[in-house]
Amino acid sequence: MTLATILYAALMFCVLIFVHELGHFIAAKSFHIKVNKFALGMGPVLLKKQKGDTEYSLRLFPIGGFCAMEGEDEDSDDERAFNKKNAWQKSIVVCAGALMNLLLAIVLMIIVMLYIGSPTTTIDEIKADSPAFTAGLQSGDQITAIGGKSVDSWNDITKLLSSTKLKKISFTIMRDGNQMDFVTGFTKDENGRKIIGITPKLIRNPAYAVRDGISGTYHMGAMMLGLIKQLFTGEVSVKELSGPVGIVYMTGMTVKAGFSNFIYFMALLSLNLAIVNMLPLPALDGGRLLFIIIRKITGKAITDDIEGKIHFIGIMLLFGLMIYVTWNDIVRFVVPFFQ
Repeated sequence: MTLATILYAALMFCVLIFVHELGHFIAAKSFHIKVNKFALGMGPVLLKKQKGDTEYSLRLFPIGGFCAMEGEDEDSDDERAFNKKNAWQKSIVVCAGALMNLLLAIVLMIIVMLYIGSPTTTIDEIKADSPAFTAGLQSGDQITAIGGKSVDSWNDITKLLSSTKLKKISFTIMRDGNQMDFVTGFTKDENGRKIIGITPKLIRNPAYAVRDGISGTYHMGAMMLGLIKQLFTGEVSVKELSGPVGIVYMTGMTVKAGFSNFIYFMALLSLNLAIVNMLPLPALDGGRLLFIIIRKITGKAITDDIEGKIHFIGIMLLFGLMIYVTWNDIVRFVVPFFQ
């Protein structure tokens, strides 16, 4: 774990957290909510400046940050306090951080697609002795249909290949202006996925990059939600979770792998931050949203004091989980380094 890796990780944490807290800040200011403090980082203050009602600060540890609003966790008589606002306004402020992380993930994925290029339905390379090579497919062939079903994107191709129950499938292609049909079988890669031995031609097209960036973010989010579900059902162990130490370690790996891998990893973490923060658990933004909805329905059955205490318990439990995953990360990544 080099100094450069730590600096890259610190920069990444700062950007992700700044964007998240900036979302809360912008939403709060737009509804004229008084923001007492806006901080990047946690711990001792390195720099601070008072501007208007808000104290802006940079703190020592780049692993957090906060946007402290008046009346957020306590009763306040200030007309600009968070607790004085309507339920829909409070809901937008609470969700704004996750929304900003989602938007950042999409932007980063678009950058990745612009950098590496978007896959097309035109074949670039064919692996020697592969099913596609044996069937007669060639570099430059444009795939227009598989199994009689038209395809418009590389994603359509992979979906049709993975979903078919047939041992062989037909390909309709365009070659030199002529439509041709071929039949090919399959092999499987190390993950058990069906492949025929072709790679797509990549193009750097802004419109395609936007399309594939949004699509990639959606599929990445669906995968994360599936993993969270498996975590709650016990199909995935809590031991598989990673904290700051694990993220720093993986940051080093992605930096070595190249620019696009680092940006992709950053997009993944940003989306992860958005999704996890919206889980309906105390202390998380999703938990705060849940309380806004409950209190709108029940009236004054739950006071600000009671909600604050519940969120405090949630924070303590999250700290406990963070200590646990950090210890696991040390055992997995740090201890083997010294052996």
